[in-house]
Amino acid sequence: MSSSRFSPALQASDLNDFIAPSQDCIISLNKNSAGSRRLPIKPKENAVSTKPPEEAVKISLKDCLACSGCITSAETVMLEKQSLGDFISRINSDKAVIVSVSPQSRASLAAFFGLSQSQVLRKLTALFKSMGVKAVYDTSCSRDLSLIEACNEFVSRYQKNQSSSGKEAAANLPMLSSACPGWVCYAEKTLGSYILPYISSVKSPQQLLSSTLLSTVTSLLGLCRPYDVYHVTVMPCYDKKLEAVRDDFIFSVDSKEVTEVDSVLTTGEVLELIQSKSIDFRTLEESSLDRLLTNVDEEGHLYGVSGGSGGYAETIFRHAAHALYNTEIDGPLEFKTLRNSDFREITFENIVRKIKMGKCEYHFIEVMACPSGCLNGGGQIKPVQGQSAKELIQLLENVYAQDVLVSNPFDNPIVKRLYNEWLGQPGSENAKRVAFTLFQPLISVNQFLEETK
Repeated sequence: MSSSRFSPALQASDLNDFIAPSQDCIISLNKNSAGSRRLPIKPKENAVSTKPPEEAVKISLKDCLACSGCITSAETVMLEKQSLGDFISRINSDKAVIVSVSPQSRASLAAFFGLSQSQVLRKLTALFKSMGVKAVYDTSCSRDLSLIEACNEFVSRYQKNQSSSGKEAAANLPMLSSACPGWVCYAEKTLGSYILPYISSVKSPQQLLSSTLLSTVTSLLGLCRPYDVYHVTVMPCYDKKLEAVRDDFIFSVDSKEVTEVDSVLTTGEVLELIQSKSIDFRTLEESSLDRLLTNVDEEGHLYGVSGGSGGYAETIFRHAAHALYNTEIDGPLEFKTLRNSDFREITFENIVRKIKMGKCEYHFIEVMACPSGCLNGGGQIKPVQGQSAKELIQLLENVYAQDVLVSNPFDNPIVKRLYNEWLGQPGSENAKRVAFTLFQPLISVNQFLEETK
C-alpha cells in the first residue's frame, strides 16, 4: 500500500523507521518501556542494538504508525483484513454484515456518476442488499451525535477556563477536533503528551456509529449479541483503516473480543466493487433507505450539517454563542480566509479573545490532515482524464452542498431518541462511556532504541 494514500500529516514527521516487508520484527509488541505508550515495529537491521533479538511476532495493521515504513509499504498487510475481498467473504459468513456510508464518500460517488447524493445512497443500499448485507446506514447520523458531545465538551472546557487561572486555565483550551485519524495519529507519534490533552475526547462519527449500533440497535435488528455483527464503513481516507483497528475500540462481551468497526472500505474500493460487477450504476434500481440510523426525513430528503470535513467549528461556534451568551446566530457564518482556503477563522467578540504571553489565540480549532479536508481524502475517487485535482475538489464541494438539507444536530429526531432512551443527557456518564475515548503518545523506533541502550 503506497504511503501516499495516507494523509499528508502521517508522512510529515520524517521518522526513519523503514524496514522492508521481508524483514522480521525483533521488538516485542507486548514490551512497554514507556508506561502506557504503544510501541511500533523494528527499524533497519543496521540500526539495531547489540541486544539479542527477541522472538518474532506477527505484524498487524494496528501496529502501524503510518510512518512510511514496513506496514505502509507492504500491501499484503493492509489487504489481509481491511479489504474488498474480506468484505465480500464476510457476507457469506454467520455474521450479519452492516454497512455505514460517510457523506464524503457519497458525494464522491455522486460526482463520478453524475447523480444526486440521495440517488447514490439508495443505489448503494440496493447493491449491498442484493449481495446479502442486512442494513445500510448513513454516518451523518452519528456525526450529529458526535457534534452534540463535542459542543458539550467545549462549553465545559470554556467554563473551566473562565473560572480558573494560570496553568489550570491553559490546560483546558484550545480544544482541538478529534474526528480526523490522520491528525490524531500525527499528534500521538510526534507531539506526544504536550498536545494530546487539548484534543477532544469525543469519538469520530465512524466509531460512534458503531458503538451506538452495537449497544442499542442490534436487538432491534433481531441480533441479540454485538459479536453477531460485522460492521463495515465506507470512508474517504485510508487513515480510517488505522483508526478502526485501535485497541481503544475493542471491547469484550461474553469473553469474546468485539471490534467496533470490523472493516473500512474507501470510496475508491466501493467504485472497484461496482465496476467488478459490470453493472450500470446510473440505471441501477434504487432501494428505500434504512431509517434507523440514517438522516432522512418523512419526504425522503437527506439532512445534516454543512462542511465537507465535519462542520465542527461552525456547529460549536453556534452552540457556544447560544449556551454561553444566549445569542442565536442565523444564516451562514462568514469565515475569514487567512493564508489560504485551508486556514479560516471566525470570531465572536465575547467568545474568542486574543490570548497573549505565547498562548494560542483560539478556543477551538478544527484540524484536518488533508488539504481541503475529508472531501479530498486519499481514499476518494481520483480525477478523471482531463480533470485537474482542483476542478474535482470544486465539483465535490458543489455536489456536497446539494440535495442535503442543513439541519441543527440538536434537532435530529434519531439522536433525540438515543438520548431519551439510552444516553441520558449530553456529557452524562453513560454518554461518555459510549462516545468518549483517550489518546496516548506513541513511541517511535528511534526513541525506543535510545531508551533501551
